[in-house]
Amino acid sequence: QGGRDTNQVSDDYRYQDGNYEGYTPNDGYYRAGDEPTHEEDAQSDVTEGHDEDDEVYEGEYQGIPHPDDIKAKQKQRAPAGDDDYRDRADLMAERMEDEEQLAHQYENIIEECGHGRFQWTLFFVLGLALMADGVELFVVGFVLPSAEKDMCLSSSNKGMLGLIVYLGMMVGAVMLGGLADKLGRKKCLIISLSINAAFAFLSSFVQGYGFFLFCRLISGLGIGGSLPIVFAYFSEFLSREKRGEHLSWLCMFWMIGGIFASAMAWSIIPHYGWGFSMGTKYHFHSWRVFVLVCSLPCIASLVALKFMPESPRFLLEMGKHDEAWMILKHVHDTNMRAKGEPERVFTVSYIKTPKQVDEFIEIQSSTGTWYQRWLVRITTTFKQVWDNVLYCLTAQYRMNTLILAVVWFTMALSYYGLIVWFPDMIRYLQEEAYESRVKIFDEEEVSHFTFNFTLENQIHRNGEYRNDKFIGMKFKEVRFEDSLFEECYFEDVTSSETFFENCTIISTVFYNTDLYEHKFINCRLINSTFLKEKEGCHMDFEEDNDFLIYLVSFLGSLSVLPGNIISALLMDKIGRIKMIGGSMLISAVCCFFLFFGNSESAMIGWQCLFCGASIAAWNALDVITVELYPTDKRATAFGILNGLCKFGAILGNSIFASFVGITKVVPILLASSALVGGGLLALRLPETRDQVLM
Repeated sequence: QGGRDTNQVSDDYRYQDGNYEGYTPNDGYYRAGDEPTHEEDAQSDVTEGHDEDDEVYEGEYQGIPHPDDIKAKQKQRAPAGDDDYRDRADLMAERMEDEEQLAHQYENIIEECGHGRFQWTLFFVLGLALMADGVELFVVGFVLPSAEKDMCLSSSNKGMLGLIVYLGMMVGAVMLGGLADKLGRKKCLIISLSINAAFAFLSSFVQGYGFFLFCRLISGLGIGGSLPIVFAYFSEFLSREKRGEHLSWLCMFWMIGGIFASAMAWSIIPHYGWGFSMGTKYHFHSWRVFVLVCSLPCIASLVALKFMPESPRFLLEMGKHDEAWMILKHVHDTNMRAKGEPERVFTVSYIKTPKQVDEFIEIQSSTGTWYQRWLVRITTTFKQVWDNVLYCLTAQYRMNTLILAVVWFTMALSYYGLIVWFPDMIRYLQEEAYESRVKIFDEEEVSHFTFNFTLENQIHRNGEYRNDKFIGMKFKEVRFEDSLFEECYFEDVTSSETFFENCTIISTVFYNTDLYEHKFINCRLINSTFLKEKEGCHMDFEEDNDFLIYLVSFLGSLSVLPGNIISALLMDKIGRIKMIGGSMLISAVCCFFLFFGNSESAMIGWQCLFCGASIAAWNALDVITVELYPTDKRATAFGILNGLCKFGAILGNSIFASFVGITKVVPILLASSALVGGGLLALRLPETRDQVLM
C-alpha cells in the first residue's frame, strides 16, 4: 500500500490541467491515444485511492482472457505481422539498408581479425584451384599433336577438341557461379573441382574420340565454375586495404599452372615408351600419362578445401548469424595465435544480418514423392539464380555490367586469339623452312633393292621401281608422283604425310602397312594385294618442333611474372581503372610490333612481351568485378562475365587460326583495335579501391 501511495503522489506531480505531459503508461494495456476529458478528471477525483490492479475481472476464474490483454498482445504482434502485407519494394529497401550497415560492420570485423595464417592457408588452397584452371587451358594444346595420331583425328576434329574445353568453361562459369550465390562458395567449389577431377581422370583412359571429347567438355564445365567462386570466396576474407594486392597475388597461380603444364608436357609426352598396350585395341601412351598428372592440382585443392570454412559473408547474407560468428572467431583466433597473441579476445558479439526477402521453398519429407520434392527444390534454386542474372541488368548495375562485358570480351578475343596464333605462326615458319629443304628425285630407276631405312622430306617423280622390297621402314613427308611400282613388296611400313599420286602399281603386295586407300590418289592398282593392314593410328615420329612449342608456352607463362608482381604492388596505389586501361593500351602497342616478327625468335620475344603487358589488365578485371557487385550477386556476375570471356576465346581461336599462313595484317589489327577500344571504355568504370565490400 505504501508503494502504491508513492506512485500516486508521483502521478499527481505529473498531472496538471487534465493532461499528462510526456508520460506514457507502460502497463501493457491498450491505449487509444486520446487525451482525457473533464468528465474523466472528475471521475478520477471521486475514485482517488482506488487501485484498478486490485479489481478482479469476473471472467478470470473461468479462463476467459481480459479484453485489454487481447488488445495488448495484438499490439505486440502487429510489427511482425506487418511484413506479410508490406510491399516488396519496401522490404528490398530495408534489406539494402541492412546490407550497407553490414558491409561497414563486416569491414571492421575483418580488420579486427587481421591478415595472417588463416588467409595465407586459404590463399594456397584456392591457388591450387586456380592453378588447375590454368592447367586445363594448356592440356588440350599439348596433347593435340599426339592425340591426333593416336585417335586418327581429322582437321575438323582437331579444331573441335581445341574449342570444346572453352565451351565447357563458358557453361560452367555461368551455371556454377550462379549457384555459388545460393548454395555457398565452399559447397559449389567442391562440386566444381570434383567434376573436373573425375572427368579429367577418366579422359586419360578412354580410347574413342567421342567419349574423350565428352570427358573434356564436362571437365571444362567443372573447372570453368571454379574461377568466379575462387575470387568471390577469397575476397570475402580480405579487408579493403589488402583486397587488391592479395587478389592479384592469387592470380599468379594461373601462371604457375601454365608453367606446370609446360614442364610436364616437356618431360612426359616425348617419352613414347611411358605407357602400355592391351592387345591391339587399348593403348595408354605417354600423352595420357600427362593428362593424368595434370589432374593433380585439382585433386590437391579438393582435399585441402575440406578443411576450410564457408564464407562468413555469404552466411550472413543467408541470415546464419551464429555460424558466421563462429567462423570469424576462428579466423581471429588463428591469426592471433600465429602472431603470438593468443590472449586477444574476439570482441564482436552481434553482427547485423540483412532482412531475408526470398524464402526457399522447403517441402516436408511427408509431402509428395522424393522426386517431386527435389524437382521443386531444383526449380526454385534455378529461378533464384535467374533472378540474380536479371538483377545484374537492373538500372543500378546495367551500365557497369555492359561496360565490363565489353572489356572482358575484347580482352579475351585479343589475348586467347593471339595465344593460339603465336604457336601456329611458329609452326608455320618451321614448316616453311622444312619444305625449303625438300629433296627431289626425277626419273630414278631402282630394281632388286631392299629399302629398310627412313625416307623423309622427299619427292620422287617419274620413277620406276621393279622387284624392290620396302621392309620395316618409315616414310615421313614423302610423295611419289607419276611413278611405276612393279612386283614390289611392302612389309611393316609406317608412314606420315605420305602419298602416291598418279602412280601405276602392278603385282605388288602390301603386308602389315598403314598405306590405306586414301593415300593412293588417282593411282592404277593392277593385281595388287593388301594383307593385314595396320589398325588404328600410330605415333611413329617425334615432332622436332614439339619441343619448341612446349618451350614457347613455358616462356609465355613465365613472362607474366613481372606483370603479376607489378600489378600486385600497384593495384591499391594507382587503382583498378588505370591498371586496366594502361595495360590494355600497352598490349595494343605490343601487337603492332608483330609486323616485324618474321622469325621464330622474334615471334617468341613479342609473345612474351604481350603476355607480360596484358596480365595486369586481367588481374585488375578480376578485382573490380568482385568489388562492383554485392555479396548475393557477386559470383553470379563474375560467372556471367567470365562465360562471355570464354565465348570471346572461342571466337578468337577460330578467327585468328584461320589467317595463319595467309596474312598477319588481319589478326594484328583486330587484336590492337579490340584492346584500344576495350581499354578506353574501361576508363568509364567507377573506381572501387576505397569502397567496402557490399
